[in-house]
Amino acid sequence: MALQTEDPGMSRQAPVERWAPEERDTLPGVGWGWQALTGIAVLFLVTLHMIANHFVVTGGLRDYQQVIDYITNPIILPLETLFLIVVSWHGLLGLRAVIFDFGLSTRAERAVTRVLLVVWVATMVYGVALLAILVTRR
Repeated sequence: MALQTEDPGMSRQAPVERWAPEERDTLPGVGWGWQALTGIAVLFLVTLHMIANHFVVTGGLRDYQQVIDYITNPIILPLETLFLIVVSWHGLLGLRAVIFDFGLSTRAERAVTRVLLVVWVATMVYGVALLAILVTRR
């Protein structure tokens, strides 16, 4: 947008039209609100994850058998699964926001949202499958 001055003789460009947030967001409920919520959840879950996996373990890392014992704990498995879900969702929402900043058309934004949703589902299938493999190794 051109700089606007007080001089009435200078030509001005019309302001660029922006989509209203509710018109622009192609997946209802996905946006800065979810990004903020998942960000708070990530802070909580990454703190738990770091403490449990690095700060209370001798040497700072668990060996394979310690990981198996840890992940089969009935309290830990849901927390680590939630961590996977929240971190993936938060990261893909962030990527979506960055891509949207390029000023794509509404159609392109919908396509980006669909592709990222497929990536998220694929990540969940892969991550949960790996967790299931670890749990059955006991």
